[in-house]
Amino acid sequence: MDSNRLLLASSIGLCAIIGLWGVIDPEGLQVIAKSIVDQYFVSRGWFVMLSVTLMLLFCLGITFTHYGDIRLGADDDRPEYSTPTWIAMLFAAGMGVGLLFWAVAEPLTHFAFLKEKTSVPEAADFALLATNVNWGIHAWAIYGTTALAIAYFSFRRGTPMLVSAPIKNLFPGEAWASVVGWFSDFMAIAAIAIGVGGSVAMGVFQVADGVSVLAGTQTAAPWLVGVVFVVMVASYIPPLMVDLSTGMAKLSNIAMSLAIGLVAYTIILGPTEFLMNSVIGGIGMYIADVIPAGFRTFTFYGDEIGRWFQDWTLTYMVWWIAWGPFVGVFVARISKGRTIREFVLGVLIGPTLFSTIWFGAFGGVGIFETLNGKGHLLAMTQTNVERMTFALLDQLPLSTFTTLGTILAAFLFIVTSVVSAAFVLGMFSTGGDQNPSVKIKVIWGGLLGILGAAMILSGSMSAVRTLIALGALPFVFITALLLVCLIRALILDSRMEAQNADR
Repeated sequence: MDSNRLLLASSIGLCAIIGLWGVIDPEGLQVIAKSIVDQYFVSRGWFVMLSVTLMLLFCLGITFTHYGDIRLGADDDRPEYSTPTWIAMLFAAGMGVGLLFWAVAEPLTHFAFLKEKTSVPEAADFALLATNVNWGIHAWAIYGTTALAIAYFSFRRGTPMLVSAPIKNLFPGEAWASVVGWFSDFMAIAAIAIGVGGSVAMGVFQVADGVSVLAGTQTAAPWLVGVVFVVMVASYIPPLMVDLSTGMAKLSNIAMSLAIGLVAYTIILGPTEFLMNSVIGGIGMYIADVIPAGFRTFTFYGDEIGRWFQDWTLTYMVWWIAWGPFVGVFVARISKGRTIREFVLGVLIGPTLFSTIWFGAFGGVGIFETLNGKGHLLAMTQTNVERMTFALLDQLPLSTFTTLGTILAAFLFIVTSVVSAAFVLGMFSTGGDQNPSVKIKVIWGGLLGILGAAMILSGSMSAVRTLIALGALPFVFITALLLVCLIRALILDSRMEAQNADR
């Protein structure tokens, strides 16, 4: 069996085992996953934060050097997509349904925890700051570093779009490079599949709760969750049988337009002055604290604060790493023709700015209702986080239409994520084939559905986050290795060009 077939069989087998285990014994899988992840966070949490912060510093630093002028492709190549479409596509792949799910729930969950530790105003400030740190520029630095490494080696050195390509290209013929490269592709596949499976579960929870809100019921019945899951799987299988780029671009633009409309609607029809202050203040505090936050591990704050940090920030950083190879390959594919400077600034600034506005608006409404209302949204952080976005929209005019828009946006974000993930998984598991067969893509689509079902049966978003973190743990080290490979390639190629110019 050659290495590509072995990779395909091994990766499909691992994902099938995890998915079936989660379906048959979700509680047992959750217990084991939580034990492993907790131990890793205690012993290697510092390494996760250090790695992510170094990626951010690298991305910011390279824009100020001559390396930023290098074009990802031939010197006369130009971008295939307009900048708005490009940003919409990478945003839909990189965040998507998570923003809809946690729009209100996360800031208020942090606020509920922090108000017991400090004053209410400081708790509100730090709740938004913690959310922005978890969803902001650090996440996009992970994506940007992975995507830049894959894009640079693919478009400048002609390698396949695989995680292993930079390692094998820099160390040709080395036995250790082949082994590490194969393992990198294998773990990338596992991290992608488990991460996207978690997002499928998140999307199903979100859509099912939205439908139950429209139906006037208190909770989403298990049969409704099952129906939504079946409809979602049935919706993403057909697109796997056709070309990726055209449909993906259109669906991403529609989903992004809905998200922009929702945040604009919230600011305009909500307590506008309060929300604009929340957004601007949140951006300012985030800019002032973004770099120090990457080095903060809360070592001296006791077990309760330490657990909060591990359950949220550390889990998120590993979550983004889990999505790194998928988003990295996808962003690399749609970024040919852009300069490194244009690529990095677009990947880091555009999505981060939107995220801070998003959480400043939705989190701001939640905090406003808590401080000036009856605190219903705050109470829901302990009972039903899946419904909190819809509960907020229900307090504003035209809630039926905005609920429908949120359901549609969540549905589209999941469909686009699964379709592009199955395509990337097909590429990875076939040695970098740019056009994997329909059969392979559908197999991966089915496995993503099984993993999503396992996540749904785990019964909680906390369990989903733990399972995603489990899949990503080995890839933490692989991402750091990709950064080293990229830096070395940039230096070597720059020296080679300088020598050629001297001749």
